[in-house]
Amino acid sequence: MIFLTLFSLMTVCVTAGDEESGSVLRLKDVPAAEAFIDSVEVAAIGFFETEAARGFKEFLAAAKQMETLPVALCTEKEVWVKYGIASDTISIFRKADLHQEHLKLSEAKKLDADGLARFMTMNNIHYVTEYNQATAVGLFQSSVKTHLLLMADGGRDHSEPLQQRFRDLAPKYTGKMLFVLVNGREKSNARVLEYFGLKSRDLPRIGVYDGVLDKKWLMAPGEITTEHMQSFCDSFLDGDLQKQKETQTPEDKTEL
Repeated sequence: MIFLTLFSLMTVCVTAGDEESGSVLRLKDVPAAEAFIDSVEVAAIGFFETEAARGFKEFLAAAKQMETLPVALCTEKEVWVKYGIASDTISIFRKADLHQEHLKLSEAKKLDADGLARFMTMNNIHYVTEYNQATAVGLFQSSVKTHLLLMADGGRDHSEPLQQRFRDLAPKYTGKMLFVLVNGREKSNARVLEYFGLKSRDLPRIGVYDGVLDKKWLMAPGEITTEHMQSFCDSFLDGDLQKQKETQTPEDKTEL
């Protein structure tokens, strides 16, 4: 069924372009754009009036670097009106925080493929986003300031069922919490563990970070079940968790 849906989408949305842009979806009308955006957790669309527009070639080059981000092109003005686009723009549509991020190319001082790729990467925020230096920017710029973190040893086979439970729960908290996966084996993530007062031997653990209050709490150690995670999330959203003492660490102001 998924294959047929994607095949149908490509059939109605793609028209032959030049050799360079022919592999990128072309959205011909509002239904095609809606279908494209609805079919994935995160979608990127380049709204260009013509292929001669500033940034067009750079956008195509950046799109080639996006392994996990579906990318499309659109020149149809009815679609522009639908999404409030007035000039050449690269837009990211996200389900996790119900957000649209727009980069107006006329306001960009410098346009290059690597810069556009960075813009798309840091805004590639999914229901569950793997934490790294690029996605950290998008996570902290999101209007959703509460992050639920699963800090786990990504290299251990037994962590996969836990990660799947974490992923299955995430859509329930759309627009309320961003679910973040932190690979404790990565040296670059050591500061995240330190922020929660953890060592790699303590993993896996679940924590919540309140970006408004700049405070964090750890779920009680023990088995991490779907029910325990949901109860932990609900206790935060209901305000009960905030009444408990914050998880203390030697450096409470450490930036993640």
